[in-house]
Amino acid sequence: MRRSLMVLSLVMIALNVMLPSAVSGGKKKDRVRYEKKYRDPVLKSMREECDSLKAIADSITAEIDAKYTEMEEMKKKDRKVIRFDFSGLKKPGSPEDFGAPFHFPPVPQYLTGTCWCFCTTSFMESEIERLTGKEIKLSEIYTVYWEYVEKARGFIRKRGHQPFEQGAESDGVFIIWEKYGVVPASAFSGLKKYDKHNHSLMRGEMKSYLDMVAENEAWNEEDNLVHIRSILDRYLGTPPERFEYEGQEMSPMQFYQSVLEVDPDEYVQFISTLSAPFYQMTNFDVPDNWRPTDTYYNIPLDEFYSGIKDAAKDGFTVCIGGDVSEPGYYGPEDAAIVPSFDIPGDHIDQDSRELRIYTRETDDDHGVHLVGYKRHGGRDWFLIKDSARASRHGKHHGYIFYRDDYIKLKMLSYSVHRDAVPGLLKRITLKGE
Repeated sequence: MRRSLMVLSLVMIALNVMLPSAVSGGKKKDRVRYEKKYRDPVLKSMREECDSLKAIADSITAEIDAKYTEMEEMKKKDRKVIRFDFSGLKKPGSPEDFGAPFHFPPVPQYLTGTCWCFCTTSFMESEIERLTGKEIKLSEIYTVYWEYVEKARGFIRKRGHQPFEQGAESDGVFIIWEKYGVVPASAFSGLKKYDKHNHSLMRGEMKSYLDMVAENEAWNEEDNLVHIRSILDRYLGTPPERFEYEGQEMSPMQFYQSVLEVDPDEYVQFISTLSAPFYQMTNFDVPDNWRPTDTYYNIPLDEFYSGIKDAAKDGFTVCIGGDVSEPGYYGPEDAAIVPSFDIPGDHIDQDSRELRIYTRETDDDHGVHLVGYKRHGGRDWFLIKDSARASRHGKHHGYIFYRDDYIKLKMLSYSVHRDAVPGLLKRITLKGE
């Protein structure tokens, strides 16, 4: 019996070792294992040869690229631009010669495209002092912050059919103040990330985000504005909801309404173009008027110029904008004039001005604050407070002298208090009927 069991056990062991398929029902179980990948030596050699040839080609390309990059850098370094020879020009001696009304010293905008806000804020600081006697330095970047929010809102509501750029017009300041109020410069500097105004990366991030929104048609306004504001907050800081001014806590809207006492309806805007009827209110058709607003009186050039001159002679300041890319505009010389090789002064008229507007030779480049007038060397000269870098290349950091011909030919629009131009407004009323 014991021997029979032993024989049976040996048989079972033999079956498990020799016939696993029979024991498991006749089906062999597959198993996995790892092993080093085989690389075909012929293909490996061919790939290495390709890599070697590509490296040689890349090194040649890199050498060529480096050569031409160096050449381009040398061209930039040696680049020359055509300029008027200022050596014989009779221009005013200094800003002090103008006896200008109150304005704060020039504030640089640095690496931003927000001249519209810097010049209009400066203009309103002068107006507030003129009307109330209060000297209050205001925050430019508070207004810029909310203008970006409104631009993003417009981009979303118009489904991308609106530019999202840095530029705007002077009336945008009033529109923002009416909706969000305003704060003193001490309450919001906008310098959270940098020690100088630099909006390049910030604007790029917002633009990329809105491009993604448009590409994916993700038009939820509330969600998108939260994201836009998060970018603004990271670079500029979060605008205050409450702050202290002269010992009193207040909101931006309370500050605007109770302290500044500004009435936007008291300010008027003018352009001069043949593309619209004269003595009518019309749209200022430039990209920076992105909303757009159609609150510009269109008037003939002689009245356009006399309105600026009369206002400045009477002690008013003017917010003015136009073209600053001309041979006769030169920061190191602190002056802007129209040379005779461009166009003789007695040929500057409505038509020559219009031709330059039509061809975009005259463009809406830059906004500045006109703060003074002086008759010098038989010509009209205007003292310009400027936030751009060009005005800091000369002796009078932040100031440039504009001659009469430059105003007539190259300036496109201006804003001023209606008390500065009563005669002009009366003529508009009479002729516009």
